[in-house]
Amino acid sequence: MATTPDRIPAEGDTAPIERLDAAMVALSFVDNAGITRVKTVPSQRLDRASRYGVGVSPCFETFAFDDLMAIGRYLGGPDGDLRLVPDLSMLTELACQPGWAWAPTDKYTQDGTRFAACQRHFAARQTAAAQAAGLRLSMAFETEWAVGRADDTDDFTPAIHGPAYGLVRLGQVADYAADLVAALERQGVTVAQFHPEYALAQLELSVEPSEPVTAADEAVLVRHTIRQVSARHGRRALLAPCIEPGGAGSGAHLHLSVTDEDGPLFADGDGPHGMRRTGEAFLAGVLRELPALVAVGAGNPASFLRSEPSRWAGVWQCWGHETREAALRFVTGVRGTEAWAANAEIKCFDATGNPYLIVGSVIAAGLAGVAEQLRLPVEITGDPATFDAEARMVSNVRRLPTTPSEAADHLAASTVLADAMGVELHDSLLTVRRAEAERYAAASAEELVALTRWRF
Repeated sequence: MATTPDRIPAEGDTAPIERLDAAMVALSFVDNAGITRVKTVPSQRLDRASRYGVGVSPCFETFAFDDLMAIGRYLGGPDGDLRLVPDLSMLTELACQPGWAWAPTDKYTQDGTRFAACQRHFAARQTAAAQAAGLRLSMAFETEWAVGRADDTDDFTPAIHGPAYGLVRLGQVADYAADLVAALERQGVTVAQFHPEYALAQLELSVEPSEPVTAADEAVLVRHTIRQVSARHGRRALLAPCIEPGGAGSGAHLHLSVTDEDGPLFADGDGPHGMRRTGEAFLAGVLRELPALVAVGAGNPASFLRSEPSRWAGVWQCWGHETREAALRFVTGVRGTEAWAANAEIKCFDATGNPYLIVGSVIAAGLAGVAEQLRLPVEITGDPATFDAEARMVSNVRRLPTTPSEAADHLAASTVLADAMGVELHDSLLTVRRAEAERYAAASAEELVALTRWRF
């Protein structure tokens, strides 16, 4: 796991710098609105940056996706400064952007101590909390995007056509896909699958699972690589949740598995579909917190254009075995492979969510379920949109938040996430989500799509 010390390290392993061929290095962080921000340094200055950090204003903690700043109880405004310290263990030469390298960063204060609202460190803290409880997590994000033509307008013109999952569509992106996969592999990201998807001009790519912080790092790197390779092929990648009003959108589903010293928690047990008792409790904790998790991982106003029933977007607070309408889908894999293949998929997230906040919040929710020894309710089958009121009541199925304000209210009420994040991070995230909700409460679907189209 990537290390995140509590003080800026005075000395570190400089071997990654010595092996670097790139002239410039991009140092990235993801804000609470899900926008990946960046500072850059010449490669010869990277050693200094790793020792003392690069300055950045804490105002970004309350920037919304539209670059407008709100003021929270603890953060926001023009005062203060932070230091971005690159994690050299993740330093990567960018095959997708020749002459450049990339590294994720952790945030510190000017006195060298950890910044309380650092999103990446939140993910690391929750990963460490799981390890202290004897649990190890493996995670991976799926990435969906639509491919548009690169032109002089901000509109979206599909660059590929053909049936969903169709060989016709694949044939139009074969060279593009091969270059994308090759670039990711050269950057140390192992691709598991690539295929044409369902929505307009949509593609999907899955990577092999990693420990949680690395999974979030790779989500950032994968999205940047998709954008850059698309541009080199004369195309533009749209990762926003809504491609066209009324149509299916793009998600960023999270897959996870959990093990302890005795092995996998999602197999070889006597619980639902072979879950062990602790694995069931972990998932029950995630299921309970799903309304608040929506604000973390899909709280942008445009996210709710995607979050419609009967689109496999995971809009129902329920779980099921291979049930794609449930927000929490349990996957067992081919018979005989359960010990290494069984995992859970959370389907309600998209690319507007900060991946570090997502993985940290999911872990926090799961650990709370383990601590309280929660049990999963009865699983569902079919599409809850077709259930009558009695069936929904019996199966305890509820609709997840349908507006950004409702999701923010659930985040505000979640003591599990508030305690895990700490007051500064929890309040700044809530400040951003409420500011976005208020600012665009009267916006039309078309306006929201246009505003978010190329932001992520």
